[in-house]
Amino acid sequence: MAHLKIFLSYLLLLSFLQGFQAVEYNVVNNDPNTPGGMIFNNRIGVDYFRQQLEAASAFTWQTFRQTTAADRKNIQRINVFIEDTVARANIDVPAYASGGDLHFNTRYIAQYSGDVRRELTGVLYHETTHIWQWSNRAPGGLIEGIADYVRLKANLAPSHWVQPGAGSPWNRGYDVTARFLDYCNSLKEGFVAELNGKMRNGYSDNFFVEILGKPVDQLFREYKARYGNQP
Repeated sequence: MAHLKIFLSYLLLLSFLQGFQAVEYNVVNNDPNTPGGMIFNNRIGVDYFRQQLEAASAFTWQTFRQTTAADRKNIQRINVFIEDTVARANIDVPAYASGGDLHFNTRYIAQYSGDVRRELTGVLYHETTHIWQWSNRAPGGLIEGIADYVRLKANLAPSHWVQPGAGSPWNRGYDVTARFLDYCNSLKEGFVAELNGKMRNGYSDNFFVEILGKPVDQLFREYKARYGNQP
């Protein structure tokens, strides 16, 4: 009987582990001798960034209400590369996501004049969102806006972002769209999570009607009016 209980306990544990999504997080500085690579090592560090990468994933899951592995993309490993993305890939942006890999540009790190640790952490939350968000045929501006929304909710928005109510159109992307999504989420808690879930299998502007009962253009007009119709 004791052996049977042990065997049944083993089967229960095995079943649990099969449903558990373990994600491996890795951070590598490929260009440590460049100015940006040295700043990364001195002011941020691989260990800190790995911890923040794991925290960003957990925060994104929480924001999207993805409580089980079945709710999320089947990604088992995320790699972050600190490197000269211009020299390596001819891509001159602060950072970009490609599959399960995130690439951070050492040239951007080198020229950034503010709190580089906070800035890179904010960018990390944005890029980590791209890995986990559902974006099947969604407009690029909305995809970027959701990523900045997660950054906003993590209290990592930079000071140069537009204020609530500023900018247009609603799907312009980044901070403009993030502020609008924050307004929509204030109308119904969990709106962004529900919107992201719907985007798993496609996209339609009608999702706004289904969730909030109004067309997105009407919602945006009401949002702008609430903040005095700023440009």
